[in-house]
Amino acid sequence: MAAREVKSVLFVCLGNICRSPIAEAVFRKLVTDENVENKWRIDSAATSTYEIGNPPDYRGQACMKKHGINMNHIARQVTKDDFLTFDYILCMDESNLRDLKRKSNQVKNCKAKIELLGSYDPQKQLIIEDPYYGNEKDFEAVYEQCVRCCKAFLEKPH
Repeated sequence: MAAREVKSVLFVCLGNICRSPIAEAVFRKLVTDENVENKWRIDSAATSTYEIGNPPDYRGQACMKKHGINMNHIARQVTKDDFLTFDYILCMDESNLRDLKRKSNQVKNCKAKIELLGSYDPQKQLIIEDPYYGNEKDFEAVYEQCVRCCKAFLEKPH
């Protein structure tokens, strides 16, 4: 298979321990279930340096385990290279979007399409709120939003 057939998506949130690793794991499961995992390069990252090197939040891991989804990620920050190598950078809120647009302006030939993951939500919930200061219910809400958005994103022609 030619390399150019592979599409790529990077999910981004503030710390890369709650929302973006959940979105990454959800999307990975969807493409695996659809048998198209070899057509996608999938990762997640943070706009900040706060959590670099840390595993996903234990509440997010518990939520994913409950849904039978494997989550295996170590937090990292978005790099200049990400803007050159990913087709899509999908983030969770306006603050992420602002940070990413600012960073992308410093990169020549940015090829990534930077969007809110919530822009794919059939229920039109544009923002995926950070559950960090919340509880299990907030992580569950993030999971459900990610499932809806990732399904819609996967179904659109790329």
